Amino acid sequence: MPRFSVIVPAYKVQAYLHECLESVLSQSYPDLELIAVDDCSPDACGAIIDEFAARDPRVHPVHLARNQGLGPARNAGMAEATGDYLVFLDGDDTLTPDALHTIADRLKETAEPDVLVYDYARTFWTGETIRNQAAAQLAEDGPAPFRLADRPGLLRLLMVAWNKAYRREFVEEEGFAFPAGYYEDTPWTYPVLMTAESIATLDRVCVHYRQRRRGAILGTVSPRHFDIFEQYDRVFAYVDQNPELARWRPLLFRRMVDHLVVVFARRDRLPRRSRAAFLRKARTHYRRYRFPGAPVPPRNRLRHGLVRLGLHRTWRALQLASALLRRAGKLTDRLLRGLRGSALRLHYRVQRRLPLRADRAAFAAKGVHGPGDSPGALEQAFRTHAPHIRTAWIADADTDADADADAERHDTVPSGLRRLRPDTAAYWTALARSKYLVHNDGFDRRLVKRPGQVLVQTQQGTPFGHMGLDLTERPAAAGDMDVDDLLDDVDTWDYVLSANRHSTLTWERVHPGGYTTLEYGSPRNDVFQQATSADVARIREQLGIPDGTVVILYAPAHRDYRRTQRTPLDLHRLLRRLGPRFVVLARADPRHGGPLTSTAGRVIDVTGHPSVEELCLASDALVTDYSSIMFDYANLDRPIVVHTDDWEAYEAARGTYFDLRSFPPGAVARDEDELIDIFASGHWRGSRSAQLRSAFRERFCPHDDGRAAERVVRHVVLGETCHPPAVPLAQRHPVPSPAASLTRSPLTTVPQPTGRRTVTESL
Repeated sequence: MPRFSVIVPAYKVQAYLHECLESVLSQSYPDLELIAVDDCSPDACGAIIDEFAARDPRVHPVHLARNQGLGPARNAGMAEATGDYLVFLDGDDTLTPDALHTIADRLKETAEPDVLVYDYARTFWTGETIRNQAAAQLAEDGPAPFRLADRPGLLRLLMVAWNKAYRREFVEEEGFAFPAGYYEDTPWTYPVLMTAESIATLDRVCVHYRQRRRGAILGTVSPRHFDIFEQYDRVFAYVDQNPELARWRPLLFRRMVDHLVVVFARRDRLPRRSRAAFLRKARTHYRRYRFPGAPVPPRNRLRHGLVRLGLHRTWRALQLASALLRRAGKLTDRLLRGLRGSALRLHYRVQRRLPLRADRAAFAAKGVHGPGDSPGALEQAFRTHAPHIRTAWIADADTDADADADAERHDTVPSGLRRLRPDTAAYWTALARSKYLVHNDGFDRRLVKRPGQVLVQTQQGTPFGHMGLDLTERPAAAGDMDVDDLLDDVDTWDYVLSANRHSTLTWERVHPGGYTTLEYGSPRNDVFQQATSADVARIREQLGIPDGTVVILYAPAHRDYRRTQRTPLDLHRLLRRLGPRFVVLARADPRHGGPLTSTAGRVIDVTGHPSVEELCLASDALVTDYSSIMFDYANLDRPIVVHTDDWEAYEAARGTYFDLRSFPPGAVARDEDELIDIFASGHWRGSRSAQLRSAFRERFCPHDDGRAAERVVRHVVLGETCHPPAVPLAQRHPVPSPAASLTRSPLTTVPQPTGRRTVTESL
């Protein structure tokens, strides 16, 4: 008897069926049977199923003599099932890697519930993947298993059969089966959830729900959408047969009305001439199943009223009025934005004619939440070493949309720092009249640099992937980069900061200009030499990291060759293999467009955390691939493991300045299994890894002694040109790793680099 019976009905999905079946058979949990049902499909679905059956004995083909529809096809699969649990999967969808393993673990944790509900993500034909918006209902907090009465919010989820695992004996005892017709999931899912004695949730995406451009059943205009009325008749008939379920009638009624409204409002479902008849029938069902005294949320009252009265013409009139109001609102908004933009441009011209303020400095950074990166470190150094300068922070329009909330939550905004929003009068005043402007990327293209203004370009760490002019031959990585705009921006720079000789030589070649390079180290890394063990303990407590655990910070780079980003590693599988002592902090690249993964168990997504430096301090080791965070993390002298499973593809698309596999900061893993072995065997913190890290630090961290920002301020603001040399690597003592077993290897130093136009620590 297998653990899982995966039932896959197939009808006109030949283009997707191979991927679907392969996603099941390639699961890391092999104890399964795959029951593939050919619903008399006119295409090659039957042949594909037979090919898989000949290849793998776990595949059981079922061929129906005539097309019966999705519901009866699933019933045919259930009749052949012998597994402990039933899992349904449509022929054009896929299971995510290790989904069944995770489901099996959760079933064991929750004492074999009747139903386990897990999450899904919609995958679009464009390549975009979006997780279910109601995923919060699947939180694993609290006791489990439970009954629906304890978590009624589960009824807000999409009513489908394929986001759950069902105990087969429970299904057979209750006699559950799918009806024929469209919306067959409705009279299955509601009774199952209401009847189940034990339910559990799994907060992980286990199914990729394909959103086809054309051809999906529910996206086809057809009178068969009227089947929805019979399906809800079946739901309420089941409630009538089981009086103990009467408490659910008000909620089922609201869900029915909302569902009917969705079907009616979608233009891709009902034939135009059938819409009035649909609304009349919806009115009949509204009156038939209405529960007296059942509250209706205020935002739904208008829709409920229109359904209750069956006012088709009124509905159409309201839709037309709503469309006209939206169009008028857009025109008004466009006009107001134009007027506001003209006023701000005039304001900027006026401010540029007023004297510069020598005691003003404006800072900004791309890719961080709130004051951070090297501009944030320099802002603190300005207030410390040049207190006569008043500073202001310009919020990044992309990553700081919620900067105020983040700042309040994490207490990252110093009390004396003024925050400016782009495209406000205060913003343009700061750009026009501040003497010092500091950025890690580039200021507003509309900025007109004035005589006497000083622009400091901090860059975003040590370059590994190609940058600047080197991207002209890499269109995938260059994106919409305009070389003329780039060089115009470079011509406004007065100073460029550099952490090492490699960075100096690279920046001066890919960003040719008349600026002066200050090879003083990276200001954003100063905190690694200044932080204390108490700081580390505080950060770990804020992140909810248990004592005595080994924390891995996972920070992958952006893939330019991928249209949509995905997580290169299965972090849950990694932790299962490593054991309970390990915790993973997952941080996505700012260009990822959202969290790297969901926070569940010992995986904590920290993409939205305002300080990357704090995440580094909180961790015991770094796992990355091609991200420049490796150069910063090396200053902590903690283990680094490099995962290079797609090196050839990354190098071809982006280009790199050296072969990371030949000169790594630690152990190198070519695939996920090697990465697991490196941690399981202890090589991640062995002597060889320490030797590699030592050589890496000598090359890329010669000046990061905790005083880089101070040296920049003394040179740029105070006019000092002679500074004491950087503290040698062997004499630096960054805050130790929280894991007591980690050791530090002896380090040596290299000669200080010098250059014609480079101001170095030897000064």
